[in-house]
Amino acid sequence: MAPPTSPGLSTSVESLEGNKVRLHVAISASEFDKAVDAAFRKLATDVKIPGFRPGKAPRQLLEARFGPDVARREALQDALPGYYAEAVDAEQLDAITPPEIDITSGEDTGDVEFDAVVELRPVATLAGYDELRVEVASPAVTDQAVDAQVDALRDRFADLTESAAPLTDGDYAEIDIKGYVHDEAIDGLTATDFLYEVGSELVVPRLDEELRGKRPGEILKFNDTLPERFGDRAGDEVAFQVLVKDAKRKVLPDVNDDWVSEVSEFDTVEELRVDIGKRLELVGTVQAQMAARDKVLEAAADLVDVEIPDALVQQEMERRLHDLAHRLEAQGADIARYLEATGQEQQVFVDSVRQGAIGGVRADLALRAVVAQEDIEVTEEELAAEVARLAERMEEKPAKVRRDLEHRGLLEAVRSDLARAKALQVLVDRATVVDEQGKPLDLTLPEPEDSEPEEESQA
Repeated sequence: MAPPTSPGLSTSVESLEGNKVRLHVAISASEFDKAVDAAFRKLATDVKIPGFRPGKAPRQLLEARFGPDVARREALQDALPGYYAEAVDAEQLDAITPPEIDITSGEDTGDVEFDAVVELRPVATLAGYDELRVEVASPAVTDQAVDAQVDALRDRFADLTESAAPLTDGDYAEIDIKGYVHDEAIDGLTATDFLYEVGSELVVPRLDEELRGKRPGEILKFNDTLPERFGDRAGDEVAFQVLVKDAKRKVLPDVNDDWVSEVSEFDTVEELRVDIGKRLELVGTVQAQMAARDKVLEAAADLVDVEIPDALVQQEMERRLHDLAHRLEAQGADIARYLEATGQEQQVFVDSVRQGAIGGVRADLALRAVVAQEDIEVTEEELAAEVARLAERMEEKPAKVRRDLEHRGLLEAVRSDLARAKALQVLVDRATVVDEQGKPLDLTLPEPEDSEPEEESQA
């Protein structure tokens, strides 16, 4: 047991059921008298004593005037949380709930003793965490994937030509459109010479249905309901009148070396396809790495064999809901509107958040177990580097960020986050990652071409 900071403080711990402990704390009378003295100083600032400036009245005078009980009650209320925190640190307890404190001695005089019943974070022991096997989609690049990218490039440089054929998806119609409710034109739904791609559903789905098979000169009249992207007007029924003025068909350029040299940095089709393949391979490998990390963490979480405390689940739920509310607020929405937009019932949403929170807590316990079993430590250099990264993100000086973290008691939390990140890397490095056919995958990122070592110059 690490010695308490205060010399007049002693602690002991008794294990209880349900992953709880009873922390017994004893404070000597001389040590607690410092808290009583602080309470008298606080009292002196709150009352006016003739002949003394605020806060300058001596303790003896205040004690004679108000009695010793007032300051002692104040000291018990103000100082016990600090003694409790000191005792938790001394016993190295990882408490996850607020304490239930019971003063057992010293409310009136003498030594002060109290018990604090608190629930601790469970400690898991993982078996087989260094033999995990996960499956992810292969990042191998197919000819079809390259073809799709080439076609997307062709589409960007396509020409539009006049067409007399009936409109179909992918064609463009030049239209005059008017949307109105009770003869009132709706902003954003009324335009002339509007070039519209059939099948894009950029206005309302019914417009695309009506345009299919039509030719220039036809007039369309129909009603449709505005979708969610129309904000406050979503759900309104709008009458539309559309004049088809012209029809155009997209003509894609031929794929040849001349075209490639015009629209890219390459001279041949083969060079373009090779470059596209490399880019797709890089993106696919990064995506596979991220998927592998997620699945490795899920697999490790499945090895956790301890009961998950509801307190941790509730904390994780609150964190996730707070993050979601913050993101929605940045978009001018809230959770109620989010549920309405996604069509989720509130209880179904809450249940899904709870399931996700349980998984998050399991994953956290798994990483903490690996930290302990692998004796993972975070060096001061690594901690300083992380503080520097936080400072850069916050546009503050590292020294100030570190002082703020220490003042708020969060520096060790940063250290713990770094340790768990190292634990996850241990899991990933030792895991076997396979594709859909069970073949092991090498997810090492390809080296940039310009990073190859230069040939030694000949003497």
